[in-house]
Amino acid sequence: MRTVDWKSLSDEGVLGTLGERLARHRLNRNLTQAMVAREAGVARRTVSRLENGHAVDSHSLIRILRALDLLDRLDAFLPEPLPSPLALAERRGQERQRARPDAEPVAKGVADSSGWRWPDEEDQ
Repeated sequence: MRTVDWKSLSDEGVLGTLGERLARHRLNRNLTQAMVAREAGVARRTVSRLENGHAVDSHSLIRILRALDLLDRLDAFLPEPLPSPLALAERRGQERQRARPDAEPVAKGVADSSGWRWPDEEDQ
């Protein structure tokens, strides 16, 4: 797999690389442009334009990605942002440091408020 230096590409270069990759995915799945267009609900010309590095609207791109079963790859493309260091520091102050039970446990040999005792303590 070829790694691309996306920052060094022009906008046209990014569109061209994106188009090439989408065409490879389509061909690997043995689909024609017409089949993808029909599944996506777009014109075949839209699929062709995208694969040839031309701009298409984002709605069409999403529909084509869905038709190629690539929509879940958007998480890798644009992952959920991590919390800021400030938010992490604020949250750290709210972390629990120890457990605090609701009621103190009954010590062995001491009857609780219900009068219940251990069976071996009955004779004492």
